[in-house]
Amino acid sequence: MAPLVHGFDPPERFVAGTVGPPGQRTFFLQAKDGARLVSVALEKQQVEALAERIDELLDEVLASTQGDAAVPAMAPLGLDDTEPLDQPIEEEFRAGTMTLSWDPDAERVVIEVFPFTEAAVVTPDQLDEDFEEPEPDEVFLVRIPAGVARAFVKRAEQVLGAGRPDCPFCGNPVDPDGHLCVRANGFRRRDP
Repeated sequence: MAPLVHGFDPPERFVAGTVGPPGQRTFFLQAKDGARLVSVALEKQQVEALAERIDELLDEVLASTQGDAAVPAMAPLGLDDTEPLDQPIEEEFRAGTMTLSWDPDAERVVIEVFPFTEAAVVTPDQLDEDFEEPEPDEVFLVRIPAGVARAFVKRAEQVLGAGRPDCPFCGNPVDPDGHLCVRANGFRRRDP
């Protein structure tokens, strides 16, 4: 059976955002086109990895085409998106595997997000075995121009930076009421 494809080519809006207070945030990728809205939950580290890889991919395309591709070096000013996530936020699925590619014909970044499944988890003792990833039931597919992709990266970095501050001593996040710092032998430190 073919998977259900939540496709946007291109969406009116494609952003990363959060719901909840720092330390308890749920991260989402969200695409909107007219009245159609799809929200996919994911981990903070997945948002960070996706943003970094999009930026690296665009830099690689820019370098390999010697500037012939329509890829801006940074996010165009008119594409900034600081608005909150669109409502209602109804989680379509939780993200597992993500793929990223460049479509040179359409000059678009192609992002595919597949649902997390326990069947796709490989343990260290299974690394030498042949593994076939199960067919997904659905996929979130977004194709965006390079300028929109740079704007996505810029917003994702802002969303990631809006969380709890890091402890200057141990690097762990500091809650509003402080945290037990391992570098201070368990003494409670407060946000500086």
